[in-house]
Amino acid sequence: MELNGTRVLVTGASGGIGQALVEQLCAAGAQVLAVGRDADRLADAQERFPQALRRVVADLATIAGVDAVAAAARELGGVDCVVQAAGLNRFGLVEQQDDDAIATQVALNLVAPMLLTRRLLPLLRERPRALLLFVGSTFGAIGYPGFAPYSATKFGLRGFAEALRRELADGPVRVLYLAPRATRTAMNASAVVAMNRALGVAMDPPQQVAAAIVQALRDESPERHLGWPEKFFARLNRLLPRVVDRALRGQLATIRRFAHSESEEIRS
Repeated sequence: MELNGTRVLVTGASGGIGQALVEQLCAAGAQVLAVGRDADRLADAQERFPQALRRVVADLATIAGVDAVAAAARELGGVDCVVQAAGLNRFGLVEQQDDDAIATQVALNLVAPMLLTRRLLPLLRERPRALLLFVGSTFGAIGYPGFAPYSATKFGLRGFAEALRRELADGPVRVLYLAPRATRTAMNASAVVAMNRALGVAMDPPQQVAAAIVQALRDESPERHLGWPEKFFARLNRLLPRVVDRALRGQLATIRRFAHSESEEIRS
């Protein structure tokens, strides 16, 4: 898709990846409808790109937030492209995560994209060609200890994108899915950063992930996974999950140690 002059709705626009993506889309000449929960960050972005950006402050974990975004898209006269990048993770073993932490991850990471998609599809179908890109995660292909609820939501998002792509195959809307690996954003707690360092897990800068999203929009790539060896292990997990089981079991003691340190920090 040619981005110059294209109307693009971006959720999660006040987060690390979302902020970088908004900047790159505006620089490419797109008209951006930026959706996020942090009003100050969205206001800063609008000051930088006053002609290219409109903002919507909304919490997509709520029905009211989803409705507000859909209404803003209609008021804009429709959109050509939607990038659903809003997301939330909580690092910790399952027994360390309370009901609210689990429910909020499911609401924002999985339920909200499905509800927003249902509301926006009539607008997207009005365009001669439209794109709907979901930002997933490596953990949507590899269930990872310490991120069980988050992994479940991203597995679900990948399944939704795959089914929707097939459901819309004979129409003008193309469905894309892009899975970043670990990324250096504020969403990751300090314990996660320290754990990744101890395990030798690479963390990409958000600008690099944003550039990959922009390229996926231009190429209209149906599914793309970022990073090596994460890309390899995602494929291996589909074919030989027991091999990945054994590899992750070797990391389990380290993961538990940092999960407990995160839990202690929250309680203090």
